[in-house]
Amino acid sequence: MHTNRRATAIAGALVILGMIAGALSVVPAVDEPRRLALAPAHEGQVLLGAVAQSIMIPAYVGFALLLYPMVRAGNEALSLGFLGFRLIAATFHFVGVITLPLFLVLGQKLTQADAAAAPGIEAAGEVLRTARDLVNHVALIISLSLGDLLLFRILWRSRSVPRWLSGWGFLAIAAAVSASFLVLLRVIDVVTPLYLAMNAPLALQSFVFAVWLMTRGFVTKNP
Repeated sequence: MHTNRRATAIAGALVILGMIAGALSVVPAVDEPRRLALAPAHEGQVLLGAVAQSIMIPAYVGFALLLYPMVRAGNEALSLGFLGFRLIAATFHFVGVITLPLFLVLGQKLTQADAAAAPGIEAAGEVLRTARDLVNHVALIISLSLGDLLLFRILWRSRSVPRWLSGWGFLAIAAAVSASFLVLLRVIDVVTPLYLAMNAPLALQSFVFAVWLMTRGFVTKNP
């Protein structure tokens, strides 16, 4: 497999950037029961979350674009799938970004609404919060995970990284996708400890994988 140490180092750095932006994109105010009342009072937090999530778009897509030329030699079809799922995930990221300012709009309307209109606006806020959860924690996670599953399949076969790292990726992805389906089925909520615990292995694996790319890159196999 052809490798480029500079490209893999940048790709690893983009993973770290995406993880930092992901942490900053969490907006506690919109997860509270009184989200529409709290959102206008925490406007800075909401806007920071939107900006942070927007940063994740070029970070996640850039990671795939940098690795694609190298993994294509391992399997062109799987590498195209990896890149395609990353582009799909970028679309879901964009949807997640534009949902956040809508909480501010609904929150402002709630402050101006009379007693008759307030329940309808609060119901709209609940629908918006559910839609954001389904986008960020179901559609986005599943699309990213499917793409990474294809990536680690290529890396497993080529041994471009240690097989323990690829194998860890398979198991962590399975746990994260399972958590997303539990959210979809309304078995758990995205703020519950179980959901966070099921996603923790993938977060840790992503960090280790990023560090590996930055420090070691891919193993080059001579023909």
